[in-house]
Amino acid sequence: MACGLLLAPMPPLNSELLTKAKGLGFSDRQIAHLTGQTEDEIRALRKKLGLVPSYRLVDTCAAEFEAYTPYYYSTYDRGDDEVKKTPQKKVMILGGGPNRIGQGIEFDYCCVHAAFALKEDGFETIMVNSNPETVSTDYDTSDKLFFEPLTLEDVLHIYEREGCWGAIAQFGGQTPLNLALGLQKNGVNIIGTSPQSIEIAEDRKFFAAMLDKLKIPQPPNGLATNAEEALAVAKKLDYPVLVRPSFVLGGRAMQIVYSDAELQHYMRFAVEASPERPVLVDKFLEDATEVDVDCIADVGHVQKAGAGTIVIGGILEHIEFAGVHSGDAAMVLPPHTLSEEVIEVIRKHTHAMARELKVVGLMNVQYAVKDEKVFVLEVNPRASRTVPFVSKAIGVPLAKLAAKVMAGKTLKELGFTKEIRPDYWAIKESVFPFNRFHGQDILLSPEMRSTGEVMGLDADRGIAYAKSQMAAGSSLPAGGKVFISVSDAHKKDVVPVARQFADLGFDIVATSGTAAVLEKAGLKVQRVLKLLEGRPNVIDLLKNKEIQLVINTPSGAAPREDEVKIRTTAIYTGTPIMTTLSGAKAAARGIAALKKSGYGVKTLQEYH
Repeated sequence: MACGLLLAPMPPLNSELLTKAKGLGFSDRQIAHLTGQTEDEIRALRKKLGLVPSYRLVDTCAAEFEAYTPYYYSTYDRGDDEVKKTPQKKVMILGGGPNRIGQGIEFDYCCVHAAFALKEDGFETIMVNSNPETVSTDYDTSDKLFFEPLTLEDVLHIYEREGCWGAIAQFGGQTPLNLALGLQKNGVNIIGTSPQSIEIAEDRKFFAAMLDKLKIPQPPNGLATNAEEALAVAKKLDYPVLVRPSFVLGGRAMQIVYSDAELQHYMRFAVEASPERPVLVDKFLEDATEVDVDCIADVGHVQKAGAGTIVIGGILEHIEFAGVHSGDAAMVLPPHTLSEEVIEVIRKHTHAMARELKVVGLMNVQYAVKDEKVFVLEVNPRASRTVPFVSKAIGVPLAKLAAKVMAGKTLKELGFTKEIRPDYWAIKESVFPFNRFHGQDILLSPEMRSTGEVMGLDADRGIAYAKSQMAAGSSLPAGGKVFISVSDAHKKDVVPVARQFADLGFDIVATSGTAAVLEKAGLKVQRVLKLLEGRPNVIDLLKNKEIQLVINTPSGAAPREDEVKIRTTAIYTGTPIMTTLSGAKAAARGIAALKKSGYGVKTLQEYH
């Protein structure tokens, strides 16, 4: 016999019940769900009843002294409101909320720079963020700070209570960006790129239509709102395909799919697809080079076609092939393998999209380049996680300038009208938490997993890469043994890489399959047993610190168990590991540069 809870019918929603519910912490959205109404209806009823929160000062002095630090939180206990009224023109900055894997601290950097920039221009800055452990919530960053969730209800309360002139949704990542349209519908002045343009860029259907209009290529793709539609698109495109939903950050729920079974599982469990928020099914461009572009524009300030200024902040070429999330990929500024023709096409496409979207502030574009053809993967009309890196690399505070542009200034007024191409190399490397997650495979994917990033700067690209590895806690070895084990797909390309290491004086260690390929090419190889063949095997050598570098590329969509063990053991033993041949080539170049000339140290200011 089935057993379940018998729920009492919901009593009619009156003033007393609504007041009690709000006092207990129920949001308008929760109350709407429980009563079968809409959030807008609950908000309207609440306002009609005069039921709004008051704000209290956080006692930062533990009652020992009077607290003056303007930190506030909301309450419905009907007490005094402690927010001090001020006459200045106010701008609200929406933060990124709690930091987590996939939600970069880089967005907090942008929010802080926005607060500083707007203060310089005479605005009162109001920060809304629910993360007490980050710089945007420091006492001296903004004029007022509200520790509130980033929801439509809470943001509207603060905006109306403070009488703000405008709100910035562009700097906190995806969380505030998703609120932009709802906030605008409720009377909030979203400064910067319009919520309508944000919708065009974020919704896969509108985005595809925009690219068609501009005649900008994107990978062959289709839209799906259920498993049947997704399978039909995949059949037309052929596997592998990249599936991704609309309005996500950090590549969440983004996946490379290799079969019908995987695709059906994805559509059933990984996403909530609907006609309003379709899933994009892209043909995955294997072995393509991925490129990130950050630009700043003031096009939305003018109505005249072709007017306004667009400046590219930086073009960053990924070291890993396409398919690794930009938050995880190692990147090089300026591009190191792209032809001038390809770079010019990238510039042209970026300018065209910024004009079409009438961008005011920052915009990030991700491209894939395959066989000299440039494809657009996605456009984000907001600050990206590469903005701090690019700003430091070129010596221009892009987030600060963007905030001033959003508040009404032009790039010409600010004196930034020309792209800066540094005459040195800036290499970004990501830092990962894999040593905290035992047994977790370290392979990178479209879903972001890094928890930080570092920068290597030098006039020599190899040394810049070596510096980035040192900073990430995985210094490149000067010699010793390199273990090489690659998939069948990479065996034809592994010989030149192995030869580079042999020429640098490394001894090569490999299991039978890779060893046979290398020996056939005339390289001397120390054979080692596979895990299933007995001992001593590569795990034993790693634990005994006999291996100084590991090159191990995955065998396919579902890595073999022994591969995972090798990669995780390398992490636990602190052995540098490369999971792509492009990463291995960069490592060889870095070791060669260090052996030749060593490295010097200069401050960031000296580079600028």
